[in-house]
Amino acid sequence: MRTARIAWAGAVHTAVPHADGLQLPDGTVLAETDVVWLPPIEPGTLIALGLNYADHVKELSKELSSTSSEEPLAFLKTVSSVIGHRGRTPRPVDVKFMHYECELAVVIGRTARRVKAADALAHVAGYTVANDYAVRDHLENWYRPNLRVKNRDGGTVLGPWLVSADEVPDPQALALRTRVNGVLTQQGLTSNMIHSVAALIEYLSGFMTLQPGDIILTGTPEGVVNVNRGDVVETEIDGIGTLVNTLVNALEAT
Repeated sequence: MRTARIAWAGAVHTAVPHADGLQLPDGTVLAETDVVWLPPIEPGTLIALGLNYADHVKELSKELSSTSSEEPLAFLKTVSSVIGHRGRTPRPVDVKFMHYECELAVVIGRTARRVKAADALAHVAGYTVANDYAVRDHLENWYRPNLRVKNRDGGTVLGPWLVSADEVPDPQALALRTRVNGVLTQQGLTSNMIHSVAALIEYLSGFMTLQPGDIILTGTPEGVVNVNRGDVVETEIDGIGTLVNTLVNALEAT
């Protein structure tokens, strides 16, 4: 099953896919462009992973002073950074390098505390697509993202659908890709994660309680390029969906 959250006619609704767009519980069918897409769930704690794809680590090897895959690089994100499908993300006018990151987003469905990897996927409600933008200009160094890099308002796009876990039998067998203005710029496989979804849940739940609605952003493969005002970015994961986002001048996003 897959569901979306939308704003329409002054209210927030849950919707499901329809051949002509979206269908509300009362049977109303709406075009995708007639609604405001919200993140498919109301997010709790957002936990993001950096450098979790081997090819992306290799891509940044010249900038990285040191790397280690022994322990995941995890950091928290603010809810204010999150927007939905077809949203507009501000691009600061004074930065030189801002890039997308196509990521598999894992939505927790059951409280997880000290969960073993073998049991971890039973705590997943479902999956969605994330595009977690980064402003490289503001990195304090190349492996510890700071607040200005990863917590910008509107810089984390989620959606369009929450796909239930039973529709994704193996989260490590998915293909990811990104297109900028229709041109393929990034592609990869979740099998290339250094730390799998199950391993990440085991690691995180070992020191913090994961609650329903918490979201884990699992990292991005190689192929990140600079994007500019007016660019339309599509991040896609097979079986999960295609997330569309537009870059705008920071002053235009309010």
